[in-house]
Parts: sequence; structure tokens; C-alpha cells
Amino acid sequence: MTSSSSPSQDTKRLAHDYPEGLRADALMEEDVAWSHEIDGERDGDQFDRSERAALRRVAGLSTELEDVTEVEYRQLRLERVVLVGVWTTGTAQDADNSLAELAALAETAGAVVLDGVIQRRDKPDAATYIGSGKALELRDIVIETGADTVVCDGELSPGQLIQLEDVVKVKVIDRTALILDIFAQHAKSREGKAQVSLAQMQYMLPRLRGWGQSLSRQMGGGKGGGLATRGPGETKIETDRRRIREKMAKMRREIAEMKTGREIKRQERRRNKVPSVAIAGYTNAGKSSLLNRLTGAGVLVENALFATLDPTVRRAETPSGRLYTLADTVGFVRHLPHHLVEAFRSTMEEVGDADLILHVVDGSHPVPEEQLAAVREVIRDVGATHVPEIVVINKADAADPLVLQRLLRVEKRSIAVSARTGLGIEELLALIDSDLPRPSVEIEALVPYTHGKLVARAHTEGEVISEEHTAEGTLLKVRVHEELAADLAPYAPASAA
Repeated sequence: MTSSSSPSQDTKRLAHDYPEGLRADALMEEDVAWSHEIDGERDGDQFDRSERAALRRVAGLSTELEDVTEVEYRQLRLERVVLVGVWTTGTAQDADNSLAELAALAETAGAVVLDGVIQRRDKPDAATYIGSGKALELRDIVIETGADTVVCDGELSPGQLIQLEDVVKVKVIDRTALILDIFAQHAKSREGKAQVSLAQMQYMLPRLRGWGQSLSRQMGGGKGGGLATRGPGETKIETDRRRIREKMAKMRREIAEMKTGREIKRQERRRNKVPSVAIAGYTNAGKSSLLNRLTGAGVLVENALFATLDPTVRRAETPSGRLYTLADTVGFVRHLPHHLVEAFRSTMEEVGDADLILHVVDGSHPVPEEQLAAVREVIRDVGATHVPEIVVINKADAADPLVLQRLLRVEKRSIAVSARTGLGIEELLALIDSDLPRPSVEIEALVPYTHGKLVARAHTEGEVISEEHTAEGTLLKVRVHEELAADLAPYAPASAA
């Protein structure tokens, strides 16, 4: 065969010379044959069939992690948000502070804040939260900044969410959804995860939507499982709501079981007459830092909102030697969603059952009075207004001296401390010692050395005023509860006489 042979002649010759099974192999050899007359005029390198079919690496398109910095890789996954607020009451500074807090919440949730706008209105618009005209302006801002989410500084109704999304053409969430997202990220314990899940389902239930076929009705049941005889059944959205209600009922049962375990621990502390102190306060005010400073608990400390959600209880001791428990609770925030208050009620009961509340406030905040008011509102919701309170003004090393003076003057039971540097911690411990409830009965007893357990109980459950070791036994002068006083009464000097 020569290079000048025509394709039709070659094909006929192959069909004549080769059997049926070898004809394909011959065609393959013919296909890769090279001719100077035909192939010599082609531009570029010519490859064999195997080389042409092989995978070829394209230079410059590598996206391996070593080629991308950690920050760039993280930014690829962050949402880009625009904040929207409605200013109804207060001053312009109050509105700016509220939006600044919303920006901190968005950043804690892992978003990048691109812009923030505030509208002055008597009340939020019933349809689109900010009015139809401002919603169109917001759409222009979203297009200009390239945002993919709008976050509203308030709780929006399902209708407001839908209509505002229809205008701005991107996802819209409200303050409640943002806080729930943060809680879902930070919950670590089984109880915390269950509480967050319950709060999320309570929030989602009235906001479920149906799209396309989701609104179609299922077929009703026939008597023999055949054709429907009772008309159309429930819609897909009704099915979703029913399933969510079932999950919520199951979650409430689980939380109730966990609450029983927490209550048993509290009863054990009450039985042992151990006083309890609860640390409550605004999120990021330094509650966990204060707990670590007072007890060395080693709880996570981070400059972020809601960094710790799970309550921590640690044993502590006053300067006079009295034992007590110190509990760190979940942080509060302005307009804390009522779903969270209900879901975390069993956790917040630590505050209601305490003998003393350390109300921690961030002294470096521009308006710490707002933090105090927000926390006291939640304390009132959980029924803990009867518990004595000490206002602990934290971050005194970074606070404005005028703000500190104002707070110390307004709050009668207050002290300025710094959990980071240790400033004022000794004075705080002395204040806790003086404010903890003291045993009601003062008694003097000569306890024989054979009853050393009574002496140990006097040290752990009561307050030892004086102690003297004599030939007959240990002479104690103590302040104890009625139960222990009854056990010590037979050894009182008057009884012995």
C-alpha cells in the first residue's frame, strides 16, 4: 500500500485480504500510518492515538490548598451581608449602637458585613419592614455591593420575609434567625444542642413555605387502599408542619429528662447546704473570664458573642473558708428571642435557684446601662427578681473612668473589676463572702474526738467562729443550719452540765 492510495481502494483491499476478526486491527494500523505528502503539510506536532486520548494537565489552573492562603480560603465560604435597621424610638446614637451590635452578631456567625442602612419610621412597615420605596433602594445597594444576604435588625413576620425577598432578590433573614444560627454553631453539649434545635423548630414552624409541587395535595385514603374516596388529603406543607410538631414534642421530652438530672444535682447541693452563686450578664461581658479568675475553671474565653452556651458549675471558697458553687450561665442580648428563653429555661433556672447573682456588665461598652436593662428583663422573665444581686463592672482597665464613676454611683451594690488583670478580685471575693446567706443558728458545743464527723460537717456546712482543742474534745463556736444545730445540741456545755 502506498501513500497515494485512495481511501475507497484501501478499504476494498482490506476487506479482501483480511478476515472479519482482523479487519478492525488493520484499520487501526492504517489510521496511524504516516504519509509525508499528507501529514507533512500539517502544522503543529502530531500525536499517536494513545497520546491524544491521555489526560493532559493544563498549567496555571491548580487550586491546591498550598496555593491559597487560609484567609482567602475562608472568605470563599463566607456570606456577604447588608444590614438594615428601623429606628423607631431613642436617639440616633441608640440606632447606630443597635446596628453595630447586629454587625458583631453577623461577624460572629461568619459573615462579611458590606454595608448597613437605617430608616427612620414610627413603626416597621407591615409589608416589607422598610416600605416599598426603601426596599427598592435596598435592592440597588445589594446589587452595587454584590451582597447575597440581607439581615434585618428585628423579628420579621413570615409575610415580611417573603415580600422583602421578592423585592431585593436575595435571601433575607432577621435578628432572631441570626442569633439562632450562632447558638447552633456554638452548642456543644447534648442539652445545648437539643435546646437550640427546639428553638429553631419553634421559629421555623410558622415560616414554612411551599414551592411548586409542594403545595399539591396528597391523595386521600380509600377504604381498601385503592382510589381516593374522601377527597384530597393534606398538603405537603401541612405534612412538614405535622412532622416538625412531632419532633418538637420529642425534643421537649428529652429536655425534660435532662432537666430532671440537673434538678437532682441542685437538690444534692441544697441538701448539703452549699450556697450557690450564678454569674449572669450580657454576652461578651467577660462572664467566663471572671469564672476562670475566681475558680481556675479553664472555660473557653473568646472575644466573640455567645462563645460559651453550656452552663458550667464550679466549686469555690470564700476568704473565710466557706464553700459555695459558682455557675456560669448563657449570655443575654437585647431582644433575646423568646424561643431561646423558652428553650433555655431549664438552663436559666440556675439563676433563679441561686442565693446570689453576679451581674457582669462590660464597663468598656458605650452604653452599659442598656446591657443592664436587657439582662434584668430576662432575669424577670425567668422569675429570679427575688435573688440578691451584685453588679460586677468588668473590663475596668479598658473602661472610661467617667462611665465607671457613673455606674458605681447609680448601682448601689456594684464593684469595678478586671478579670484579665485581677484588679478588684479580692474585694469582690470579700463582697461575696458578706452577701452569701449565713446559717441561722449560732451554737457552742464540746464535741468528743470520737465524733470527728460533726466537726467536719461544721466546717463544710457552717461557719466556724472559733475552734479550740481541749482534753475532752473540740470546743466549737459555730453558726450552722437548724439540722446540724440539732445534731450538735447534745454536746452543748449547758446540756453537759
